[in-house]
Formats: sequence, C-alpha cells, structure tokens
Amino acid sequence: MVSTALPRLVVAAPSSGSGKTTVATGLMAAFTAAGLEVSPHKVGPDYIDPGYHALATGRPGRNLDAYLCGPELVAPLFLHGAAGADVAVVEGVMGLYDGAAGLGELSSTAQVAKLLRAPVVLVVDASSQSRSVAALVHGFASWDPEVRVAGVILNKVASDRHEELLREALDACGVPVLGVLRRAERMRTPSRHLGLVPVAERRAEAAGAVAELAERVRSGCDLKALIALAHSAPPLPDEPWAPP
Repeated sequence: MVSTALPRLVVAAPSSGSGKTTVATGLMAAFTAAGLEVSPHKVGPDYIDPGYHALATGRPGRNLDAYLCGPELVAPLFLHGAAGADVAVVEGVMGLYDGAAGLGELSSTAQVAKLLRAPVVLVVDASSQSRSVAALVHGFASWDPEVRVAGVILNKVASDRHEELLREALDACGVPVLGVLRRAERMRTPSRHLGLVPVAERRAEAAGAVAELAERVRSGCDLKALIALAHSAPPLPDEPWAPP
C-alpha cells in the first residue's frame, strides 16, 4: 500500500457559534488567492457550508460523515475528493468532541481528525474572557491525547490590550496562537433555522461575503504558519475511494 502525503488542517471550535465557518471559509479563500489548489471539506451532512466552501475554492465542497458512510470510508473519501489538491481544509461541526447523541465520538470532528491524522486548529470565541481562555484551550487540547490541537485562532477580540492578555495567558498552555480576529460587525452572511442562507439563493452577495472573509483571515492570521502546520500532517496509509 502506498501512503498519500496531503497537507491538511481541521478547523474546529469548543462550540457552535465560535466562528468555525468564518475561519474555515476565509482560510480556504485566502489559500486559494495565494495560488494554492484547496480541497474543501465539511464534517457531517451539512449542505449549506459546502456551498460557501465551493465558492471560496472553485472545487466541490465535500462532506465527511462517519455516521452515514462508516469510519472506515472517511479517509478514502477524503483522499478521493482531494485528488490534485495542494492542501485540504476541513471545517468541523458543533464542538470538537460533539458526536452523534449517545454514540460517543462517532461522527464528531475529533473522530474525523483522528481518522485523517490531521492537526486541529481551535477557533475560540474570546469575547468576555481573558486568562480563562488558557483553561479552555488546555482542556480541549488534553481531553483526548489522540487529537492534536496544534494551534488556536482567537475570534471576537476586542482590543490590543485584550489580545495581549489572551496571548499572555496562552503562553503557558503550549498551544500557539496562529491568528487573531477582531470583533466586527456581522458579516454579510444571513442565517435562518438551518444555518446560513444557501449560496444559490444569494450568489452575488455570497461572493462578496467570501471575499471579506478571505481578507479578514489573511490580515489576522499567520498563513505561513498555518500552511506549515498543514504540511506537518503525516502521510495517510489509506487508498483513495474509487467508484465500483
């Protein structure tokens, strides 16, 4: 069996609403603008976020759902979808360790990260906290030793002083800060009961929103460190899935 080397990152968060979609979509678009061929993926059966991912990358947004396809097919399907890509970005679902109800880690972002042997970037809503952010990140990084939480992106940071306090707290945590996004007015990505309004219903506005996200991530995150982290993922021993 030939191992497949594919740089990859999983973008996760402690909970829904932390900014996963903002960071993941913005990162996909920023990498694409830098000339990389980016393969976009989403944990779970969500059909809305992949539309924004496709807009950001020019490639189909693909789902990775261990509940529907079984854990054994997650890596093969991932490799199939990412064929020809320079890097893959996987957006998580809900909180990092949240899976199918009553079934442990099944279908969680953590399980997918382990199946893909991918480093995790944790997006933290830093509003209304300072030193406590270190306890939060430490808890998520140490909960499952098989999950490699390798970096943090701080979202909704209020000021330079707030950023200074957060960075100071995280210095002792051992998880590097790879980006800081300031608190901003809501992006032009309207929501409803199932999440964002689909791209097909607002293509022109959606394209503008993705461009804004790319600029926010480009200016607030260390793209070189993030791509280096993606390159630190080991080769996958799985064979890409092929249709029968």
